[in-house]
Amino acid sequence: MLGIACDPLQHTSMYERGSDDSEDSDGEGGLGNVSRVIIRPPGQSGKAKRGHLCFDAAFETGNLGKAELVGEFEYDLFLRPDTCNPRFRFWFNFTVDNVKQDQRVLFNIVNISKSRNLFASGLTPLVKSSSRPKWQRLPKRQVFFYRSAMHQGHYVLSFAFIFDKEEDVYQFCLAWPYSYSRLQSYLNVIDARQGSDKRFTRCVLVKSLQNRNVDLLTIDHVTQKQRSTNRLDRSFIRVIVILCRSHSSEAPASHVCQGLIEFLVGNHPIAAVLRDNFVFKIVPMVNPDGVFLGNNRCNLMGQDMNRNWHIGSEFTQPELHAVKGMLRELDNSDTYQIDFVIDLHANSSMHGCFIYGNTYEDVYRYERHLVFPRLFASNAPDYVADHTMFNADERKAGSARRFSCERLSDTVNAYTLEVSMAGHYLKDGKTVSLYNEDGYYRVGRNLARTLLQYYRFINILPMPIVTEVRGKRRGRNRHAHHSRSRSKTRYEVKPRPKTPRCHAPIAYTNLSICYDSGGGGGSSDEGGFSPVRPIAPGSSCFSGCRNYRRAATASSFLTPGHDQYSPFSLGAIKAGSDQGGGVGGARGKKSATVTIELPTPVNVPPKPYLSIIDLNQLTRGSLKLKSNSFDADRR
Repeated sequence: MLGIACDPLQHTSMYERGSDDSEDSDGEGGLGNVSRVIIRPPGQSGKAKRGHLCFDAAFETGNLGKAELVGEFEYDLFLRPDTCNPRFRFWFNFTVDNVKQDQRVLFNIVNISKSRNLFASGLTPLVKSSSRPKWQRLPKRQVFFYRSAMHQGHYVLSFAFIFDKEEDVYQFCLAWPYSYSRLQSYLNVIDARQGSDKRFTRCVLVKSLQNRNVDLLTIDHVTQKQRSTNRLDRSFIRVIVILCRSHSSEAPASHVCQGLIEFLVGNHPIAAVLRDNFVFKIVPMVNPDGVFLGNNRCNLMGQDMNRNWHIGSEFTQPELHAVKGMLRELDNSDTYQIDFVIDLHANSSMHGCFIYGNTYEDVYRYERHLVFPRLFASNAPDYVADHTMFNADERKAGSARRFSCERLSDTVNAYTLEVSMAGHYLKDGKTVSLYNEDGYYRVGRNLARTLLQYYRFINILPMPIVTEVRGKRRGRNRHAHHSRSRSKTRYEVKPRPKTPRCHAPIAYTNLSICYDSGGGGGSSDEGGFSPVRPIAPGSSCFSGCRNYRRAATASSFLTPGHDQYSPFSLGAIKAGSDQGGGVGGARGKKSATVTIELPTPVNVPPKPYLSIIDLNQLTRGSLKLKSNSFDADRR
């Protein structure tokens, strides 16, 4: 079947070798790589013995140019540079077999061209074996990255390892590899799985220089009625373009793209909304030749695919020429409008995921350009806002991001989404959690969710009603399992009776306050003076008024034996004020004495006062002593 290649770990002996090239590879996978090279100790020849390591990188995505034994158990490894370009040396992927039980080795990769990387911040090589096919990272304590004086001051990556099984073939790699054959197999599987319900269409956009497919996936369920619209009525169909794997060593970007594709063609409600309203154009592998050959950054011609968008031709970069033609066709169409061009990449020098954007002289366009990264930051817990950057660097003029913003319409938002080869920071901002394949898939799903949130934010899609969301949640849990101990009897909840909207009467005996038993001249903490409260018509004589000035002469109007709050005392005050005396009299006049016959005394509550207790000074038994002191003061 097209695109199926043998795993490099399938052979279990140095004398057995399967066909590791796919059917359309033409056998050029081992170009410049070591191919079944056995490293013998000095002075030994003939048939290889157990412990004479055999290195191999002549398979798809493999990269190892040379291996030398420099000590009893130490090996210097040299990476093969990109084809037709000696500048880039960072990606490695090779196998080791013919090992001995419990053999200890130290591998030194001595010609890494990128000194600024994450090996000093938690990134370690991956390893798997034929009996344990799951990738695992080497422990950090066994990996070292340093400048070596023995290698002319170059940076060296050293890692120690112990081979525990003689029959196994061990494979070492920089990151989770994602080959061209794996992509072809995955597309064949999902294409056969969709059946009659066509959720996407697959076509070959162009052929590469080595005759490999550059696939184009179109994901949409836009109806024919929507397709009959035009740009003049502003009812065009919005298109989202996703590009991936321009740099061949950035395998994590392919995992992000696969997570996005799986989400969009799946059964999730968000995916259904996106398919019904938008068109997705996805190119999952822009540089298939470089991926197959195991290059670090370039294609077969040694050219960086993300620096030649403005000068690429159909003869040297047919992939870029075809993608640019597709973008121009969509941009000039009266039916479609490109909203996004997102280029997926992997980063080897920073943690987390982040976005690179553009800067514009138009302030409104720049503000609109900032919306999507902020929404993505709210949806992705591994997003690092400090690494996000918006620029118009001339050195990046040939990138897909800069080309799209300069050569396409003003409505296009072009971004570069970067995801780390190592990991991301946790909430404490110090601990690094390393990515795995599921973590990269999650980034792709978060990208789809952010697109839905963006179109709701700009009012292209309606916001869901709260009742509808709750109804969907209830329907989702309708067939949930319930424990057997729960009673099946449903009790009807009766509505709460309506209560009158009036204040309940308050009795003084219900208040937790102390009362004086004496008259108005009794002792108090306010010096025996109380405010004179005028009575409003229709109000009670006990209704309170606060912060009144207390007059010292008010005590002369209070009748002994009665409280100052009684209506008789207030009546005496009023009578005195009518004759020009008392508190309300004119200045300089002597207040007149008024005699009023008092009726039968009425039991009136005495003057209240509050007792303040400092709870911070209470100890065991001090509350009782404090209450006794209050009783003594009252006596």
